This record gives sequence, structure tokens and C-alpha cells, in this order.
Amino acid sequence: MQLSVAVTALVLAALGVPGPAHAGYRLGMSEQDAAMFGSPAWQQLRLHHTRYLVAWDWTQTGQEADVDAYMRAARAAGQDVLVTFTAHRGCFNGRRYGRERICRAPEAGEYRAAFRRFDDRYPWVRTYAAWNGVNHVSQPTFAKPRLAVRYFRVLRSERRRRGFRVLAADLLDTANLFRYLRAFRRLAPGRPRLWGLHNYQDVNRGSGGDTLRMLHLVRGEVWLTETNGIVKFGDSGAFRYSEARAARRTRWLLRFADRYDSRRRHRRARIARVFVYQWFGAPRGARFDAGVVGPDGTPRPAYAVLRRHAGGHR
Repeated sequence: MQLSVAVTALVLAALGVPGPAHAGYRLGMSEQDAAMFGSPAWQQLRLHHTRYLVAWDWTQTGQEADVDAYMRAARAAGQDVLVTFTAHRGCFNGRRYGRERICRAPEAGEYRAAFRRFDDRYPWVRTYAAWNGVNHVSQPTFAKPRLAVRYFRVLRSERRRRGFRVLAADLLDTANLFRYLRAFRRLAPGRPRLWGLHNYQDVNRGSGGDTLRMLHLVRGEVWLTETNGIVKFGDSGAFRYSEARAARRTRWLLRFADRYDSRRRHRRARIARVFVYQWFGAPRGARFDAGVVGPDGTPRPAYAVLRRHAGGHR
């Protein structure tokens, strides 16, 4: 019987067919618009995990009502929300990324006070990430792993007040990924066992190399905190508008996650959660679009892919 099961698994792998549904990684959505929770298409997926980005100074920048609305809707929908702190648009520290101004990095005391305001208002949140995409050029933590570690230290100390999980670092698979990761690990306290990765390049090139290397380098769990097949990126080249191509890459992502969501199959870390970004697509002229439904909520081909995979990964 065991031999038969093993042979079946090998055949399925050779055909590129995912194995039977099991309690492996958990599938969720990363989306900023609370309207998602009222969408019948989203409700049909019956997902329980959501990722939400919150500006660290959210109470001072006119975003309080939006954050309240989202968090209320998420809780009413029974969501386990991964809250990731980030910078808000329009802030300034003397540097630019494209047309956007790079945000000023908060001092540790400012960051701690802002976190406490959020955590005291939403004490039901069980997981936090200290900063979004720490190694991306648009972030004040870019080329400053010591700063990213400082924010991680704040959350690590704050969890003594109330138990919650903390992602050590939330990284993007750009050229500086492993240089940044090595520096972060050298500076970080303890032995972190929960990491975040945005693996857009691996998914949309069908490579998997950076993700696999990160799984080898860290221990515990890696959460793919922001990832998906891209519908459009830029105005030319390989990522011109294509819903069909995006759906193929989404299918590749979920099959890849199936392969590396078990410690038995990997010597070090495993993929434990996958947050697909994003639910709502952008208008046709936008520079970036990875939505699984259109701006009006009409399902795209990637939505059908999610429906097929959601049942075994809620």
C-alpha cells in the first residue's frame, strides 16, 4: 500500500498535477479595499487569512477611518489578519523613488507608540510584520538592515504585553535579497523562525530559485506575504496586459507552494502561508495590476485557479 501511494505521488509530480488536498500552507488575500469582504466571489472561496498594510503613523495622516472600516469588516468576516506596517504616500526624507517621495523613517519610540495605539484598538490581531518590503528601494529601510532590525526588536519586546507572532523581516526577491537577509540575520536578536517574502520575480519567471534559496537559509516558516501572477507591469515588454498569462503564473505559484509546504520535503524552512496580491485589479491604464478580479469585481481567469486550490488550503 505504501509503495502504491509513493508511485501515485511520483506520477502526479511528473504530470505537474498537485497532490491531494491536505493541511499544508494556508491561502489568503493581501488587499487594501474592505469591499472585498462583501464580494460574493470572495465569500465563495471561504478563506480565513488576510494581509493588510497600515501606515505606521496611521492616526496622524487621515487614514484612521479607512483602517477602522477595514479592520471591522475583516473581523466580521472571521479573518486572521496579518498586519504589516509601512510608510504612507507623500511623506518625505529628502530622496525620491520614481515620482514618489521616500518616507521618513520613524524613531524607535515613535514606532512603538504608533504600534501600541494600533494594538490597543485591535487586540485580536495575532500576527504582525514590522515593515513592508524592507529591502525595496522605495522604503526608508532600503540598504539599512539595522533600521529594519530596530523595528523588529520593538515588536519582539511588545509581544510580552500580549502574545502575538512577529515576522522577522518581510523581503522582496530583488537583487539585494540575500545580502540584506544575511545582514538582518546577523543583527537580529534570537533565532527568528517566521519570515516574509514577496516572490514576484520567481512566480512570473517560473524559476523558484530565490524562494528555494531562502528556504535553505532560514529556519521555521516562510510566508509568501505578497505574490501573484502579474496581469500588467509597465507599458511594454514581457508584462503587457494579459489575464491568461497571469492565471498561468498563479497556477504555477500554488503548485510550487504545494511542493514546499511540508518540513518532510525540505531540510530547513517551509512555505506555511501564501497571500495572493491582490483581489481587485486596476483600471486598464495603470502601471501595475495583479488582481484576480477586475476593478468592478468581475472574476478573471486567475480566480478560477484560486477556487480550485482554495479548498485544501483554508
